[in-house]
Amino acid sequence: MAVQTAPIQTINIHLGYLRAKRVLDIMFVLLISPFILLVSAFVAVSILLDSKGPILYRQRRVGQNGVEFEMLKFRSMYIANDDAVHREAIKQYMNGETLNGDSDAPYKMGDDLRITRVGKIIRKTSIDELPQFWNVLKGQMSLVGPRPPVPYEVELYTAHDWLRLSGKPGLTGLWQVYGRSKVSFQEMVEMDVAYLQHQSLWEDLKLIALTVPVMLLARGGA
Repeated sequence: MAVQTAPIQTINIHLGYLRAKRVLDIMFVLLISPFILLVSAFVAVSILLDSKGPILYRQRRVGQNGVEFEMLKFRSMYIANDDAVHREAIKQYMNGETLNGDSDAPYKMGDDLRITRVGKIIRKTSIDELPQFWNVLKGQMSLVGPRPPVPYEVELYTAHDWLRLSGKPGLTGLWQVYGRSKVSFQEMVEMDVAYLQHQSLWEDLKLIALTVPVMLLARGGA
């Protein structure tokens, strides 16, 4: 299902690069699967002990060429929450408005009462995103690429913003490594467009390696 018909403007992704990227995705996920399963088991128990609700959170996201898919995350919020707060934050972010008074992370939402105690930890370290390796295996996502937006964000996209949907969304990318909560929405779009135009497997490997210290130091986590 697509949220709307994609604009004529797009970025052509080379077939050879796509094939190499897919091989990298599968091999990498299989290689680290023991680590993923071990950490996931610990996180799952922590979530169950911390608050009521399911272990996993399933959310509709927009992938390549506007096709929607169900993205998985570890649940980091209390159940039965209204998304109005996040919808408003998205609008403000896209309009270039800062979301808090933190000069180091002006585009990061402030304290959110919807987030659980365990949720704060796993979101800060991006551990909540480990289930998305399943999305990678299914081919809905890639290890590296633009982060998949929610449908109500894409509804506000211009034709230029749509360019970031030309490739598969990723677990990490230029925004996650170099920008995250420090860059504006338009800066994020330009970073994603530049990545999709570059199409370098070496760049993908570099971004995967640089993601590790970002996670360990919890830089820019929600």
